[in-house]
Amino acid sequence: MAEFNIDDTVDITDVVCPTTFVKAKVALEELDDGQILCVHLNDGEPVQNVPRSIKEEGHKILKLINNEDGTYDLIVQKVGD
Repeated sequence: MAEFNIDDTVDITDVVCPTTFVKAKVALEELDDGQILCVHLNDGEPVQNVPRSIKEEGHKILKLINNEDGTYDLIVQKVGD
């Protein structure tokens, strides 16, 4: 993840949908525009739904990293209203 300056990280591997997106959204709301959030999430429903929902909110998906252990790191840049 050296190519991004991560401003904050949220681990949502311990929650289930739809709470996964809610926790990611709250973490994004706490950042300033342009800051970068790393969302650590599980394979399956979270990795299918959270990136799509974040994109629908207008934020920029920078990268989705497969950690090869059943989890992913979603790198998101907050975009202002």
